[in-house]
Amino acid sequence: MGRRPQREIRERLLAACTEHVLAHGLASGLPAMAATAATSPRMLVYHFGTRERLLREVLEEARRRQLQLFHRALSPQDEPYEQTLARAWVRFTGPEGAPFLRLFGTVHDDPGLWPEFRQAATTDWLPVLEQGLRARHGDDAPALATTALAVIRGLLLDRDATGDIIRTDTAFTTFLRLLTPTRAEGDGDPSGNTARAGAPPARGGPSEKGPPAWAVQRQSPASSPSPCSDPPPPSGLGTDITATL
Repeated sequence: MGRRPQREIRERLLAACTEHVLAHGLASGLPAMAATAATSPRMLVYHFGTRERLLREVLEEARRRQLQLFHRALSPQDEPYEQTLARAWVRFTGPEGAPFLRLFGTVHDDPGLWPEFRQAATTDWLPVLEQGLRARHGDDAPALATTALAVIRGLLLDRDATGDIIRTDTAFTTFLRLLTPTRAEGDGDPSGNTARAGAPPARGGPSEKGPPAWAVQRQSPASSPSPCSDPPPPSGLGTDITATL
């Protein structure tokens, strides 16, 4: 009779395999995962039963980590929710969030890996978005949560297809300005400035139409797309990442 798998060993192997898949994707294969986990493919199957069961548990662990990270980013803070969304966008598209988007883009394209994923990838995010939007938008919050999620997905697809960081960052900032309620002219501002409160500041001040300062900092001038040239290649792996939030 074989030994029962030890829980702590199993957890260590799962963590190592999850890190590997987030870095290299599912296509890297069982031998590569085993090497990262300092074990053999045979021992992975011993601890998880089958290759398919291992991959499913790796995806579930990666999803748990993504939910934890993204829910922290989207949870309402003591600030206008548009500012929270602006910072969340930076985390989603930066080094912290991009591995999850790439991985779950693959899962979206291959439902056999996780049949329930597509629906969960939508319903998981609507409650926290609705909670954040309700303070300013009341009964419109559910519809606006769906709208915000659709905008985020569409811009992520655009970003993955074109690699155009500045344009998609600027588009998201513009959406946040449209989302923010406007003040009456001159209300609460002796200068008469009617800029929407809570929106991320645009480069050079509220009167300039250029991309926001936080967007410019994330792409050097040398890599900025020229209107006369093709956009840079996508930063992702070419997968559909629109359903990964």
